[in-house]
Amino acid sequence: MQSKLLSLLAALAFALPLSGQGAGMMAEQTVDWTVGSEEISPDVYRVTLTGTILPGYHIYDTHDKYSGTELTLSGSGFIAGELQEAEPATEEGEFYGRAVFYFDVTMDSADPVTLEGSVIWTACRDQVCGFPEEFAFTLDFTPSGAAPARAAFTLPEQDSSAGGDGSLWSLLIEAILCGLLMLLTPCVFPMVPMTVSYFLKGSASPAAARFKALMYGVFIVVLYTLPIAILILVTWLAGGDDTTADIFNWFSTHWIPNILFFIVFIVFAISFFGAFEIMAPSSLVNKSDRKSDQGGLGGIFFMALTLVLVSFSCTVPIVGTVLIQSVRGAFWTPILTMLVFSLAFALPFTLLALFPSFLKKMKSGAWLNSVKVVFGFIELALAFKFLSMADQSYHWGLLDREVYLAIWIVIFSLMGLYLLGKIRFAHDDEPVEKLSIVRLGLVITVFSFVVYMIPGMWGAPLKALSGYLPPLESQDFNLYNPGGYSLAPMQESDSEMGRKYGLKMPLGLQGYYSIEEGLEAAKREGKPVFVDISGHSCANCREMENRVWSDREVFTMLRDEFILVALFTDDKSALKEEDWVTTDTGKVLKELGAANAYTALQRFGVNGKPNYVILDEEGTPLSPVRGYDLSVSGFVAFLRQGLDAYAKR
Repeated sequence: MQSKLLSLLAALAFALPLSGQGAGMMAEQTVDWTVGSEEISPDVYRVTLTGTILPGYHIYDTHDKYSGTELTLSGSGFIAGELQEAEPATEEGEFYGRAVFYFDVTMDSADPVTLEGSVIWTACRDQVCGFPEEFAFTLDFTPSGAAPARAAFTLPEQDSSAGGDGSLWSLLIEAILCGLLMLLTPCVFPMVPMTVSYFLKGSASPAAARFKALMYGVFIVVLYTLPIAILILVTWLAGGDDTTADIFNWFSTHWIPNILFFIVFIVFAISFFGAFEIMAPSSLVNKSDRKSDQGGLGGIFFMALTLVLVSFSCTVPIVGTVLIQSVRGAFWTPILTMLVFSLAFALPFTLLALFPSFLKKMKSGAWLNSVKVVFGFIELALAFKFLSMADQSYHWGLLDREVYLAIWIVIFSLMGLYLLGKIRFAHDDEPVEKLSIVRLGLVITVFSFVVYMIPGMWGAPLKALSGYLPPLESQDFNLYNPGGYSLAPMQESDSEMGRKYGLKMPLGLQGYYSIEEGLEAAKREGKPVFVDISGHSCANCREMENRVWSDREVFTMLRDEFILVALFTDDKSALKEEDWVTTDTGKVLKELGAANAYTALQRFGVNGKPNYVILDEEGTPLSPVRGYDLSVSGFVAFLRQGLDAYAKR
């Protein structure tokens, strides 16, 4: 009995999940398109679109009802025919490896004509299809013929239909997976011990316990879906998403909610150590007793509300994705996506709430208090994550990386001593005279974790903890080089924005902190621009930097072949008046993070982080936006795609 519970405790406490804040906005573009044109008769031209499809993927012909390849055109002075297949598809209407389409254009003007078009397709792998993707091109026709196409990548449009097509199902499947993985993120994982502790109190009957656990899940779903639906409705009616984005950003980065969560977790930790019991006022308890037949739903509701608020900073990416989708015209689809996401997110917590109801059947004892104390250590350690998020966003300088690590080393060392029986708390009645195999395993795990963290005090990257720790550039003393290769010494940035607001690039890289500065540098140096849409409090951003950017090949390419621009979307520095940004609605943004978030949304259509964009010196995207993805080879391919497009422009 004790071994079973301690095994569960080991799995929850020391797995240290690191998947981060959700998936990035988009993956690598699945089809590489080229555009050509030729004159087939006077004033009639044939435009050919040739697509090279990534291995393992397929796209559909123009006849597929749900995922067929489509063409959109704009301009005047011409008449265009329908898009047709130049090469036959399979019997199922699928193309593998290569697809060739064409359409004819008849001139209806003696003047030069500019045709702007887009080919839109949906790529599938096996039975799973992704979002629709788009490739934009421009053709200039003159009396002497057709000029070569000028092509540019554009952001994939989300599927705007409310029907049950393959793209919608793909979106829903992705939402379910994200919801399940949210349990393993730094800002959601701390709620696991709180949930277990809360429901360990049990209920008067197994049926009541099951009802409470079920309602806990229902409240989580309602708290996610209903407010989002209302916000989407308001945004949709208002015709913009600035206000909604501001609300989400406030919850994620403002010092008030982060400090509040820090205090709440500290209080819970002290309570778990036995200093006091967290109890409602007697009047509320008596009222709850009188309404026991109703299940005491008030406390469960506020428990679910706490979970939703605490986890919000890790769910921002998918929330941002569906909000952008709503602005593009899909009203019901984002609400449905949010519903299935919250159902998947609530499922593990509902199961955790159900599990303690069965624990009541087990004999209680000293082991139960040990569980609470160990949870107290975990709560205490993870509380500092919230303080760190506020500290990084506001540049307080309270929790540099080595200070944060020192606190964690002490906390987990004390946990190990407690498990050994060297430390006892108020409610520990029985001394630990012998170590069980499970307890010994926990002790070894805890002290191994402590030993792993110690080199971080001198700058070791500690990649396994990168989502939890402050950024490496906050380390005052660093004996290590990321990736084990030569790294130029840290120096003051040449960027005006960097000097004004005390900003630093990850891993000691040098760069700029506004798109305008980066484009000017790109024109001077003849390099493409790499834009890092990031955040000080972004756990996934730290993982990308410490796991992917620190790779020798990636680091060298970023340092030598790109102009780097970092847009910190959660920085709370007050902008100088000359740097204020006015939105389309007339709102003046006076904080650096708000201005950067608006720039990212307006220029690139993203309000999540991390996201990465490659531009030429004129600000034209050279490749699709890439989001959170820990594949080093994939990131190298993304960088090379941008470099190749820059060389061919």
